[in-house]
Amino acid sequence: MEQLTIRPFAPADEAAVIALWARCDLIRPWNDPQKDIRRKLAAQPNLFLVGVRGGAVVAVVMAGYDGHRGWLNYLAAAPEQRGQGLGRAMVHAAEERLRALGCAKINLQVRRSNAGVIAFYERLGYSTDDVLSMGKRLEHDDVP
Repeated sequence: MEQLTIRPFAPADEAAVIALWARCDLIRPWNDPQKDIRRKLAAQPNLFLVGVRGGAVVAVVMAGYDGHRGWLNYLAAAPEQRGQGLGRAMVHAAEERLRALGCAKINLQVRRSNAGVIAFYERLGYSTDDVLSMGKRLEHDDVP
C-alpha cells in the first residue's frame, strides 16, 4: 500500500476535504464547511493538515493553539481505509506541531453518542475531562 503523505492543506484540496467530511458525517447544518475552511486559513493555516495517498485526500485534521491549549477539530479518515492508521497518523502529526509551539495540553470534542471515536481517542491516550463544554455562536452560517 502506498505511503501516507501528511502536508498542509492547499486551496486545491477544498472539494476533496469537504467530500471526506461529508462521507464521515462531520458536516452539520449550522456549520458551512467552506466558511470553516476560510476561517482556518486565516488563523494558523499550517495546522490544517491533509493526508494524501495515491494522489487522493484520505485524511484531514484541523488543529489550533491559543497559547494555552491546543485543539483538534474535523478529524476524518476515508471510511474505506479505516483501520490502517490514518487517523492515528493525523493526530500524531497535529500533536507534533502543537508540541513544537509549546502546547502542554490538547482538547477536543466528541459527540457522546460516538462510542467508536471515543474509543479511538482513548487508545491514543486521551481521556474524559471533568468539564462541561459550552459554546456561543458569534456568527450564524447561512447553509443552503
